[in-house]
Amino acid sequence: MRLFNIRRTATVAAAGLLLALTACGPNSENDEPAATAGSASAGADAAAFPVSIDHKFGTTEIKAEPKRIVTVGLVEQDALLAMGVVPVATTEWFGEKPGAIWPWATAALGSAAKPEVLTFTDGIQFEKVAALKPDLILAVYSGLTNEDYAKLSKMAPTVAQPKGQVDYGVGWQELTRTVGKSVGRSAQAEKLVTDTEGLFTKVKQEHPEFAGKTGLMATTYEGYWVYGTQDPRGRLLTDLGFTLPAGLDEVTGKEFGANLSKERTDLLDVDMLVWIVDNYDADKKKVQADPLYSKLKVKTEARDLYVENLEEVGAATSFISVLSLPFLLDKLVPQMAAAVDGDPATAVVRAS
Repeated sequence: MRLFNIRRTATVAAAGLLLALTACGPNSENDEPAATAGSASAGADAAAFPVSIDHKFGTTEIKAEPKRIVTVGLVEQDALLAMGVVPVATTEWFGEKPGAIWPWATAALGSAAKPEVLTFTDGIQFEKVAALKPDLILAVYSGLTNEDYAKLSKMAPTVAQPKGQVDYGVGWQELTRTVGKSVGRSAQAEKLVTDTEGLFTKVKQEHPEFAGKTGLMATTYEGYWVYGTQDPRGRLLTDLGFTLPAGLDEVTGKEFGANLSKERTDLLDVDMLVWIVDNYDADKKKVQADPLYSKLKVKTEARDLYVENLEEVGAATSFISVLSLPFLLDKLVPQMAAAVDGDPATAVVRAS
């Protein structure tokens, strides 16, 4: 499956700030820790229900606070956990982490039982979803088809991807707000968004050199694959002040990304390029030995950096959420700063 392969090869805050972002979660002094998967901490606004959520396939009404949430979308668990809600099941797309919970989200999970994990390799596991008896299905960061939505909505109220956007293209801000609205925690969601946006403001203040510089994210899937303006990775760069290269939309079209032809290798010649690879050493060596790529200034001036997708930094680069972003900015921004100066003598130190 192309999406699985692409997404799998993809994902300046102190620890105290990370804790502040997860303060509404199960470990907060003001909330009781969740005891089992599927539980929800105190904090839902009873007056928020019933609530209607618009999406690609229409409008979904959620009549009461959901208690058994299944995430068919690929990153919604982070938003839920940040708001103190533990889903009964999550969907695994890469990493094989227990509960599909990555290290940046374990503090928010606290002592709660890890959710059951659904696989994504062969599409949605409809029978397993039904067996979980959900009262809400979240598929905001997804590529649901109309047929998928029809099947799921017979099981429980289902919130699909936003209308008017490409599949797997929802930004972390909209996803967080949509999840918050769905579980009666809009105020918590808004605070998470505001606090996380504050991190971006801080980075831009500390790194004015990013402003106006061109940036791009790419991977080595079936040649070279670039992430476009409608992908969360592309938006990460623009949120930091970078500009995506002219002509990128012509290549990606109505998708979150696309393969580059050899004739468009020039699109990689930006001021700062992030490569998301399967094997750090082998793939870096292969890319830099490419006769076409090796002649570009992005290579000769050491403007490129590499992250391995199954390492935490690489995973966070694809798993862009209110819980992964504080960790990601802390680790990735110094590498970006070293790369964007265009001085080959400035070492881009591999983040760990």
